[in-house]
Amino acid sequence: MANVGMANVMVIGSINMDVVNRVHRHPRPGETVHGLGTSYHPGGKGANQAVAAARADARVTMVGAVGTDGFGDELITNLQRAGVDTAAVLRKEGTSGLAFIDVDDAGENLIILSAGANGKLSPSDLVAARPLFAGADIVLLQNEIPWETTRAAIAAAHDAGVRVCLNPAPAFAVPADVLPLLHLLAVNETEAEAVSGVKVTDDARAAEAAAQLVAAGAEAVLLTLGGDGVLYRDRGGRSIRLPAYPVDVVDTTGAGDTFIGAFAAEWVRTGDVAAALHFAAAAAAISVTRPGAQASIPARAEIEAFLAVQRGGRT
Repeated sequence: MANVGMANVMVIGSINMDVVNRVHRHPRPGETVHGLGTSYHPGGKGANQAVAAARADARVTMVGAVGTDGFGDELITNLQRAGVDTAAVLRKEGTSGLAFIDVDDAGENLIILSAGANGKLSPSDLVAARPLFAGADIVLLQNEIPWETTRAAIAAAHDAGVRVCLNPAPAFAVPADVLPLLHLLAVNETEAEAVSGVKVTDDARAAEAAAQLVAAGAEAVLLTLGGDGVLYRDRGGRSIRLPAYPVDVVDTTGAGDTFIGAFAAEWVRTGDVAAALHFAAAAAAISVTRPGAQASIPARAEIEAFLAVQRGGRT
């Protein structure tokens, strides 16, 4: 287990360069709209979650791949600046992963992924990383690398007795035999519907989806609801519904990843689900007030200061 006050987080997943276009509104099919500017931000769901956990003061190891293009060095350097161990990040011939993101005036985004090196990360690449599982408290996984690689990682973590958190994004139906191996299934409304079959339209349907996923085998479910907050439910019958902190939204890109990374770090560090939910909600709230994915992720000191203000300055 982790040292007191320090969580050991292992992230296996995607590393992307986000190409972000600002628009007044998203185009309809067949329509062309004027862009307001283009910027480049390190991203990828795996890398975002790694940075979020690291900025929450966890010890983080990243397992993934970048290409031999010009973005590869920048993506690795950015992770290192955040305090993420990149020794297990591989180079794959060709392009790094790319995400083409349109963000409108309301801060809502549309995303197209080009897998690049992420799509070349294979189960055999995990062999060299197997010793890292022994030092991890939790492994974070998503769905932006090949599923066979993610599934192999889940099995390796299970064999090592390490907690597993799966964020099945982009959304897909997680195989029934995998759900019992998950200590935490982290989903948004779209992903919850893809896995449970329940369309999340209100709190009652969110509770129904979470209950179904726990009944199907997941030990706990974290259902993020965007501006409506989050719902947590676990096998022990504990249910926590937390509203989002009200902020002025600039860009929602990476907010879910920020929540997951921050939650994992604080959950492992304290063992307190409710405290971790508040901590993660604050991290996500701060992140949406800034543009970009990793660039928007706050450090622990910012999160704690935000929570102090929300408590009326009480410590």
